[in-house]
Parts: sequence; C-alpha cells; structure tokens
Amino acid sequence: MPSDPSDLDDKLPTQGRFTRFRKLAGLSAQLGADVLKSGAKRLVGQEPELLSRAAAEKLVTTLGELKGAAMKLGQVVSMDTEFLSPEVRQVIARLQNEAPPMPYEVVARVLREELGDSPEALFREFDKTPLAAASLGQVHRAVLQDGRPVAVKVQYPGIAATLSGDMDNLGLVVNTLSKASRLTDGTAYFQELREEMLLETDYLREAGLCTAFARGVARLPELEVPAVISERTTRRVLTLELLQGRTLKDWVVSEPSAEERFRVARQLILAIYGPFFTVGEMHADPHPGNFMVLEDGRLGLLDFGSIKRFSPHFVDANRRMFLHAVRLESMDVMGLSREVGFTSELPDAEASELIQEVLHIAGRPMRATSYDYATCSITRDMKLHFARNAARFLKIRPPAEAVMFFRSTGGLAQNLRLIGARGDFRSVFQEVAALL
Repeated sequence: MPSDPSDLDDKLPTQGRFTRFRKLAGLSAQLGADVLKSGAKRLVGQEPELLSRAAAEKLVTTLGELKGAAMKLGQVVSMDTEFLSPEVRQVIARLQNEAPPMPYEVVARVLREELGDSPEALFREFDKTPLAAASLGQVHRAVLQDGRPVAVKVQYPGIAATLSGDMDNLGLVVNTLSKASRLTDGTAYFQELREEMLLETDYLREAGLCTAFARGVARLPELEVPAVISERTTRRVLTLELLQGRTLKDWVVSEPSAEERFRVARQLILAIYGPFFTVGEMHADPHPGNFMVLEDGRLGLLDFGSIKRFSPHFVDANRRMFLHAVRLESMDVMGLSREVGFTSELPDAEASELIQEVLHIAGRPMRATSYDYATCSITRDMKLHFARNAARFLKIRPPAEAVMFFRSTGGLAQNLRLIGARGDFRSVFQEVAALL
C-alpha cells in the first residue's frame, strides 16, 4: 500500500525558520548543560571530555534531521582533533555522509520531476538504499543503460529554502554582534559564506565546477575527479562517474601502514594547494567524507559544490608568499598581505609580527625534512595565538574571499592530523612549488 505523501514529507529535513531555530535552541541548552558538567569536573581536578558521548549522539541526531547549514556546522565540529576524544569524534563523524536518509519514494519523485521518468526507466540499476546522505542531498549507486556505474546525488525537496532560512537566522546573530562594535563587524565574511553555501544547491553549477576542476588537476595524475553524466544531471540531480574506494574517514580507521599514510597525506596537500596555485580554484569543503582512497592508490575527490574560484590578485600574492616560505626566504609580510587584500589599523611593525607568527606556525612542515602530523600542534597553537592576541587581531582584517581559503586550509590541517603521517613533507611542498 503506497505511503501517505504527508508521512513522507515528515521524514524530510525540518522546514520553517522558527521551527528550526527552536530545535537548535533546545540543542544548545542541552549541550550547554553538558559543558557545565565538564567545568564542574575540572574544578575538582578531573579531566572530563569537552563533549560526552550522550551529548554527541544528541548533536548527531538533531543536526542529521535538520540537515542544511546546521549539518554543515556539525561536519566542521567533527574534524576538530584537538578537543574531542576519538570515541566522540567518531560519533560526530557520522554527519559527514551518514545522515538519516529520505525515503526512496521521495527520491523517485524528485527524479521524475527533474528527469521525466522513474529511476527504473532512467537507469539499468538503481539502489534504493543510499550510499551516503549528507547536508543537501543523498547519493545512490546506479548503473547507466550502457553499463557504466554512477553515483546519483538527489537533492532534498525544499532544502534550498531551508538553507536560506538557516543562513538568515545566523545572519541575525552576525548583524547583532556587528552592531556592537566596528571591530566585530563580520557581515562581509558572513555574506561571502552565505553566497557560497546557497550556490551549492544548484547542481548544474556543481557539474560545471566539477568539469573545470578536473582540468585544474590534470597535471596531477594521482588525483581523480569523476566525470559528469550531463544527460542525467539537472539543478536538483547530479550524476557522476562512480569512484571505487573508501572515504578518508573509513580508510583512516583501517590501520594503514606508515607508507600509505604518507602517500595519502601527500595527495591531500597536492589536491588542496595544486589547483589553487595553478588555476586559482580550491576545494573549500575538505571534510574526510569528501575524499576517497581509491582501489588503485589514487585519491578521489568528491562534492564540488563548494569549489571556490579566487581573484587573480589574491592567488598571485599568496603564490609569492608560499614560494618565499618554501625557499626559506625573507619576505615583505605587510606588503604581500596588503596585496592579498588585508587591511590593518595597527602599526606595520606590530601587525607584521602577528602575521609573521601565523606564517611561522603554519609553515613548520615546510621547514623540516621530517615532520610528524600525528603530534602536530599547528591547529592548537594557531588558536592559542589568536586567543592571546584577540584584541589586536580584530584590527587586522582579511578580504572576504579569504573565508573560503581558511576553511579549506584549516580543514586540510585537521585531515593531515587525522591521518597522522610522518615523513619529508618539505619535499611535498617543494613539489607543489615546482608546479608554479
């Protein structure tokens, strides 16, 4: 007996700005209570987890149901290797591609609306159980009529409006904070993030970015970008060649050898910095569910909705800064920072000292012939540096497009820590420099 359509809609991401805001407010209250308990334990000399397993399960359940921007935030949290235990991080990592799926009947409905026929007519085979369910849509394995295996990403109905509402709710918070002081005005950065996220709901755009990104990594044969199947792609359905392998988050718990860890870490560095420095494009959503260790040893890249195209002057100034760092040369820190687009209200000497320390922390793997990412403290030390100098850093403002750059490079650092490889990473960054 067919399901009642209203029952199916109940299983879709929660809609309505107020309802979603209320759910997030309830989650915040529960997590806040968990943090207070941790603080109480710390006062009596115990070393509690920042987040308990129970709280993590609640976080995953709520954000998984909400999907959209809320789930994307959870994906960012899941990558923090500094403050979450491996057990809790493993729970939250489910948000990377294991959210509660939408019913198959809804999937079939979207395919019929977008492509004009049922999954059974459009494909020789179509698995009803999804391979992955993420923040904006879910992926199903299928086989084309000519026998090629493909991955079909189907967008959740109404998710574009839901994502827009999430960002509007967050925008109210940003606007309130920005009005408190000119120094805390984050509206330009929020607007950049908002525009990039809303663009991710257009799968035709993503298909174009995927094809362009494949050209951008053509000089890096160890990287694989799936081909777009344009005749099965619309604004809400994206069909790509199916890559065979394990996502990074699944591969990393399989106890890979030291040699394998170094190989994949090297490939990740090439995947992030290679396209940026050569064609000005960067994968700006680098959580472990978006990379795949393929059966042939190459690194597959997934999810191209957040590919960021940077302005030429931003890329050029960063390229020269990178080359100076790899070659261990002195550089005009403030001159290059201004070329990137930074502005500063501090004296040049003071601003230069702060930025130089950022570059010094981030550049540790470039200076050592043997670097161990398993004990890497770059993310922690960067956070401490910003915390200790917060008032002064508020007077140094990066350009809006830097938001996506920091999102990508920060995610790379966390992925490298997760892999825990050790080796001559200076030679890897020299390899990137040789591409320029």
